[in-house]
Amino acid sequence: MSKTLVGDDGKARCRWCAAAPEFLAYHDTEWGFPVSDDRRLFEKLALEGFQSGLSWRTILAKRENFRAAFAGFDFDRVARFGARDVKRLLADAGIVRHRGKIEAVINNAQRARELIESEGSLAAYFWRFEPDAKKSARAQTVSTSAESVALSKDLKKRGWAFVGPTTVYAFMQAMGLVNDHVEDCVIHRKVAKARKSFKRPG
Repeated sequence: MSKTLVGDDGKARCRWCAAAPEFLAYHDTEWGFPVSDDRRLFEKLALEGFQSGLSWRTILAKRENFRAAFAGFDFDRVARFGARDVKRLLADAGIVRHRGKIEAVINNAQRARELIESEGSLAAYFWRFEPDAKKSARAQTVSTSAESVALSKDLKKRGWAFVGPTTVYAFMQAMGLVNDHVEDCVIHRKVAKARKSFKRPG
């Protein structure tokens, strides 16, 4: 089966973006475009952790609720969340009420502050794991990579939680460490151009 689908505008896109109405804008304007803002990177990794075992549509539909619940993913603020905040979040029907995932975000916010102290920024750290594009697998044919395994392993060593290789690879796709739009997708070229002009941090 082809990995692309021609839309109403006559342009081919990754087939997955037709699975739900809200996917199109996310696919066209966000997924795969390079990110260097630490708060956005923290949000993306946190949401990928919440997505584990669930559909991305569920997470995307609740994203604004997640942002409200987790102080806009300001990790300096989230790092100070305590037992009362966990109780509040477990009662929040607007998000995914999973204690392990909620506590992981709080833990990871604390670890993010430590990582910034040692590495300068989250962006500088994450972009060190950018794979060689010439050696990468064809788009959307794998769910992990050598780089996602290495990044997952290093994050776990630093005390991060809910950062398995598959979750980390999804994060790498979302934040532009890899361009996983299939080549026939109209957005593939836009992401490639954005990545070419992107100034790598660190």
